[in-house]
Amino acid sequence: MTKQPPKNNQQSAYDIKLLFPVLFLVGIGIVMVYSSSSALALKEFGIDYYFFKKQTFFSLLGILALVICRHIPLKFFRSLAYPLLFLAFLLLIAVKFSGLGITAGGSTRWLGLGFFTFQPSEFARFSLVLYLAYSMSKKLDKLKDFSIGFLPHVMVLGIFAILIFLQPDFGSVIIFGAVTWIMLFVGGVRILHLLTPLLIFLPALYLFMINAPYRFKRIMSFWDPWKYPTDEGYQMIHSFMAFGTGGIWGTGIGKGYQKLFYLPEPHTDFIFSVIGEELGLLGVLLILLLYFVILWRGIGIAINANEPFGSFMAIGLTIAIGLQVCINMGVALGLLPTKGLTLPFLSYGGTSLLINMASIGVLMNIGASANALKTRRVGKKSA
Repeated sequence: MTKQPPKNNQQSAYDIKLLFPVLFLVGIGIVMVYSSSSALALKEFGIDYYFFKKQTFFSLLGILALVICRHIPLKFFRSLAYPLLFLAFLLLIAVKFSGLGITAGGSTRWLGLGFFTFQPSEFARFSLVLYLAYSMSKKLDKLKDFSIGFLPHVMVLGIFAILIFLQPDFGSVIIFGAVTWIMLFVGGVRILHLLTPLLIFLPALYLFMINAPYRFKRIMSFWDPWKYPTDEGYQMIHSFMAFGTGGIWGTGIGKGYQKLFYLPEPHTDFIFSVIGEELGLLGVLLILLLYFVILWRGIGIAINANEPFGSFMAIGLTIAIGLQVCINMGVALGLLPTKGLTLPFLSYGGTSLLINMASIGVLMNIGASANALKTRRVGKKSA
């Protein structure tokens, strides 16, 4: 009698170990966006739930994006590598040169599309990871060749970096560069090739810093924020005060003080500080645990992927999320100079939430594909 292959629903099921922490963070984000933005929304729009309503709407769209990306065949993503890369290029150009760009806080990072604003750099990050994964998987045996494995990928990164730098958005440039570097390193590109750009980048970074007084002052305020309490050090000081007030247990949801027009951008860049004040150390540790599980599952999916494209894609998406988490938390805790980056799944921001949720859907897709292949192999052995 021929043995039947074991029944397995992995191909259609969702990775609960990945899905649960993501949805938990999104739920916490909705609550904390309302708590941190209600006073600001009431002042600017006359209703305290303005940002809460929009965040809830984008959370639902994000779940839809996750479901769609979970079930789209991976081969379809391969076919989108160059079209999405070109689209991201056009969107980044449009931000600066089309007249549709929206300026806020001294940076032009958004496109105004009627009732909807869109941040192309978030989409460009996803498209860059997709392009790198596709290109590297096609050139797997030639990645050690400088002109094939290194130069084309760095040229694409350079074009994106220049366009994003013009916004300016130096934090995103750092993430783009780090994600590219790590993906090329994992792919087997020679270390000598990877170190060469650093010799050029570091002097350029130094000149970039000293040629703009406000940037240099921001670095100085990072070392001693109390020396600049009314300007460059203001955000960091009030972030420290939020964490200090929260203590172990927190003041309670909605009872924080720093969000009341003291801490700038409490619902976006500094929502982690509000969480520290209202949920305390225990809430912060819970958030860290949820992020750790997401990154752990993402790396596991990358390791167990059944093909190079899926493995490169998974590591790129995971590292992109992880770097954004580390930079945002590092800024809020005074470990890094101030950068305008949101906290994935928690901060207010439709584009960021949609792209990150779509990324989780792709990760689940890659993991399910690997599980389906294992099931088929087990079935053949059992036959």
